[in-house]
Amino acid sequence: MELIAKALEFEKRTLSHMSTSDRVEASREAKQLILSINEIYKQTKDSTLMDLMKRLTEKKRKIEKRLNGRPEVS
Repeated sequence: MELIAKALEFEKRTLSHMSTSDRVEASREAKQLILSINEIYKQTKDSTLMDLMKRLTEKKRKIEKRLNGRPEVS
């Protein structure tokens, strides 16, 4: 499946040396991939798809953590 290939390629990308706009784009791409895989998962209940979604979600959280930065200490 092309979708799974895209997801695996996204998973192998490095996060270093990305600009802010690259991070925003990567976060949106991850969200789109996760939602698309979820639609397939709902029909098949394939555990490998669930594992892939979990890995993508973790990578997406790392990207978003970097985007949001540290909370302001007052």
